[in-house]
Amino acid sequence: MQCFIGGACSGRRELVSKRFPAAHWERLAPGQAVGAWLGDLPTGVILVVTGWADWLTTALAEEGDDGVRQGWRAMLEALAARETRGLEVVLILDEMGRGIVPMAPEARRLRDLNGWLVQEVASRCSAVWYVRHGLARRLDQGE
Repeated sequence: MQCFIGGACSGRRELVSKRFPAAHWERLAPGQAVGAWLGDLPTGVILVVTGWADWLTTALAEEGDDGVRQGWRAMLEALAARETRGLEVVLILDEMGRGIVPMAPEARRLRDLNGWLVQEVASRCSAVWYVRHGLARRLDQGE
């Protein structure tokens, strides 16, 4: 699994499109489980998954912290299981931590959960790319 992380309009989608021109793209719909479309994908496909921020926003409003974490863990485990059977997965995630801290508690909570999601995704990925101004830099654990 690989992930590309960056802010709005950072060039993540364009960069992934260039690197994986034949990829199959899926956008997480708010409230949708990954199993709704994952089972239909053939072996050998490169799957790009976007829409994490919208999914996270809806899940937080409907389920609270624990439900959100269980939901993303289930999705990541399903994706990892399919990867062992020949599916390559590329996740595009949002960087929300570089801006002004919002006043609304719900908006701050969303940014916190997004940060934890990104950390968990990064821990599961073989390659993590930070994209800014259309340029990508590979990040490592820095052991």
